[in-house]
Amino acid sequence: MEASFEITLQMAIAVLAGISAQVLAAYFRIPSIVLLLLLGILFGSDGIGLLHPHLLGTGLEVIVALATAIILFEGGLNLDLRELGKVSVSLQLLVTLGTLITLLGGSMAAHWLGEFPWNIAFLYASIVVVTGPTVVGPLLKQINVDRQVATLLEGEGVLIDPVGAILAFVVLDTILNGDADPINAIVGLLMRLGVGAAIGGAGGYLMSLIFKRASFLSFELKNLVVLAILWSLFTLSQMIRSESGVMTTVVAGAVFANSSVPEERLLRSFKGQLTILSVSVLFILLAADLSIASVFALGWGSLFTVLVLMFVVRPINILLCTWNSDLNWRQKLFLSWVAPRGIVAASVASFFAISLTQRGINGGDSIKALVFLTIIMTVVCQGLTAGWIAKWLQITSKDVTGAVIVGCNPLSLLIARFFQERGENVVMIDTDPECLVQAEAQNLRVIASSGLDAAVLEEAGLGSMGTFLAMTSNGEVNFVLAQRAAEEFKPPRVLAVFPRDPQANISVSNKVNQAFIPDLAIKTWNEYLNDGRVKLGTTTLDELEFSTQCDRIQEKIRTGVLIPLLIEREERLQVMPANQEWEIGDRIIYLLHDPRPSLLKRLSGATQSTPLSLEKLPEVEDLSLAQLSQFSASEVPGG
Repeated sequence: MEASFEITLQMAIAVLAGISAQVLAAYFRIPSIVLLLLLGILFGSDGIGLLHPHLLGTGLEVIVALATAIILFEGGLNLDLRELGKVSVSLQLLVTLGTLITLLGGSMAAHWLGEFPWNIAFLYASIVVVTGPTVVGPLLKQINVDRQVATLLEGEGVLIDPVGAILAFVVLDTILNGDADPINAIVGLLMRLGVGAAIGGAGGYLMSLIFKRASFLSFELKNLVVLAILWSLFTLSQMIRSESGVMTTVVAGAVFANSSVPEERLLRSFKGQLTILSVSVLFILLAADLSIASVFALGWGSLFTVLVLMFVVRPINILLCTWNSDLNWRQKLFLSWVAPRGIVAASVASFFAISLTQRGINGGDSIKALVFLTIIMTVVCQGLTAGWIAKWLQITSKDVTGAVIVGCNPLSLLIARFFQERGENVVMIDTDPECLVQAEAQNLRVIASSGLDAAVLEEAGLGSMGTFLAMTSNGEVNFVLAQRAAEEFKPPRVLAVFPRDPQANISVSNKVNQAFIPDLAIKTWNEYLNDGRVKLGTTTLDELEFSTQCDRIQEKIRTGVLIPLLIEREERLQVMPANQEWEIGDRIIYLLHDPRPSLLKRLSGATQSTPLSLEKLPEVEDLSLAQLSQFSASEVPGG
């Protein structure tokens, strides 16, 4: 068989196996890297023998280098500088102090437990200081962890990759050249970081200019121009200072992403697809080249080395780097658990194994085997359990509490009262000082400004709130407010009162839920509240009468006498979306129009200033007189 066809066959098998792993991972909802590793080993020489990456020769190094550039550039694109600013101190410590802690802790574990000589132990530790954005990113999307934790993990994964890769090459250079002077090592590290950052910054700015001003280019061609520039920048950086290219790609992506480029989402989509392809092919090839016998030959000491890295070094790292942060113990515990290693560690270890073997230094195959053992254990153990751990710790996005409400009126104040009585943070935003006085009288935090200002939403703390609700008297303004909140702050629940489905960007409007019911006449219901012509009711949907209860409530909604305000499910209170599907056990809190004249209401003892009491209403419950006597006392919200 001709050599060219053999190489073609190898690449075709790698692509087929990689994409198959991605498809299966999506279907079974497990981290794709788990299946990529399994299929790579299965197709390799220790498996069925279909893949032999060594046949690619130096071409494998070229593929690894160019694919890594794409992967890290895409990681830089996902860096939101505003979000990173909220965790900047912790993130800076993770990339600096955290790197040092992992380097020292990992090397000591590898030396004392794995019985590696100090130079090889330091080389191993320098490789595994990185966490992979290609592993962390998909994992966080799958489990929907809260935003602050997600931002910290994604930022660490992207920024520590170039730092760790360059650090590893500095350690390798020290071993190969026999220069143990720490000053030279530090200067070499800083030089590579500086050269990479400078070239990446200039290149990212150039890319943004092309996207903004080269109107004669189609979107497709612009994407390809960016790819060509990216690889050129990577090569230029490598020429000027070896191994500085990884820093170049990350910085270029971050600068480009934060330059307000039009149609940036098209580039993100294109680069995202290239990243999936790159990760799939690289992991398959590198795993296929792994000798399982070399992994088993490591012995129990190497297994204990990885366990110490996971359960001792990582928690110490997180504890020290987040000591003065506002993260709670649940978030810190999750950060301590999740630190999977990814493609950068695998590719660097494979390259180092070749370099050490060529220079006649023992330990190349062993260090590669130990790095892959680290990848396998962290990915399988942490990747498969991260979702369960996040739910157990109650730090998924659906567990995030608090609400920012734009529009201060009787109806929004009523909703704010329920969240407040649950102990959740509530912030009201409006430009009407009289309405805000009413909110302050209820001990609610108020901001007298426009919700259209992103700085105001930032001040309100929307980035760490669970719900955004726009309910001014203008439906079109409400939808625009909700759009911006969804795009810029991405809270788990975004709702707005608007009259109809707007003709807007589908991908954005899907993130904005219509609040309460379609075409809510918010002015009318505010008048009802002011005049005291409403009752506040609650009902719990039980199994025996579920369909009857739903039909009864829906009939009153259709006749315009009832609006569902809130739904309590699994002890969590949320604003009711118009498209909410109800389930058995749901508790519905609603307003019922009471048409009695306001004079009669006042004569009966109900005044405008009397807070509405939450009760089971016979108009909705349809209960017998004997059953009604059981509910003579009003319920307390959340009780």
